[in-house]
Order: sequence, then structure tokens, then C-alpha cells
Amino acid sequence: MAFLMKSMLSNQVKNLGLGGGGEESKEESTPSDPAAAAGMTREEYEEYQKQMVEEKMERDAAFAQKKAERACLRVHLREKYRLPKSELDENQIQMAGDDVGLPEDLQKMVAEDQEEEEDKDSILGQLQNIQNMDMDAIKEKAQATFTEIKQAAEQKCSVM
Repeated sequence: MAFLMKSMLSNQVKNLGLGGGGEESKEESTPSDPAAAAGMTREEYEEYQKQMVEEKMERDAAFAQKKAERACLRVHLREKYRLPKSELDENQIQMAGDDVGLPEDLQKMVAEDQEEEEDKDSILGQLQNIQNMDMDAIKEKAQATFTEIKQAAEQKCSVM
């Protein structure tokens, strides 16, 4: 904040033509050592750099893991719906290693979907669908079809 105020005031003084710019050039000359520029000793600066590199590696590893989990989900969906495979997804999974799997919440969702599909495919699932049908609508449709066939037959047959 002090730096901002000083730079704003010194720029205004320069614009007025009153001088005051000579001493500023001495202060603004940056030291060649980055540790001194950051206000740290050389050892503190090196330790700080190591921490930054380690944190970046951890973030990159977590990001790669998440990308691999997403790729695993896409592969699963492609298998489920019989879609063509993607080499990009397979490469992401290989880069992350063998410990990649679906997250627990997604595994639960997949398991529920599989159970629902198995129920629908079974005979009991089909029987339940029959119970949910509107029998009155089916009867009306059948009767309408029967009367149409009967009328068509009467028009074609002279005996009826």
C-alpha cells in the first residue's frame, strides 16, 4: 500500500516539474539476487522454492488422478452403451496408474443403474410393466381394431 501511494505521489510531483525523481531511481534499482528482492535470506528462499515445487507436484498429481477418474467413467459409459473407445481416455488412465477407479458415489450410481436394468430385463420386471398398463385403453384399442377389420371384411365380402 505504501509503495502504491509513493508511486502515485512521485508521479504527480514529476508532472509538476518540481523534481524529486532522482532519489527514486536509486531505490527502484532491483537487486540481482531474487532472495533479497523477496526479503528473505538465501536459505529461506531455497526452502520456499522447494515447497512451491512440492505443492505444484501434489496439485499436478491430484489433477491427473481426477482426470483419470473422469476418463474411467467415460470408458465405463462407452462400454455400457457400446460406443467406440477413445485412446485419449485410455492414455489418461495409464498415466495415472492402475489405482484409478470410479469414485464411491459414482460406483453407487452405476450399481443402482445396473440393478434397475437387470430388474427391467427379468420376467418379474416385465410382469410389473403389465400391471402398470392401462387395460381399459388396451380394450378400447382392440375393439376399435376389431370393428375396422370387420367393416373392411364386410365391404369386400358379399356374403356378410
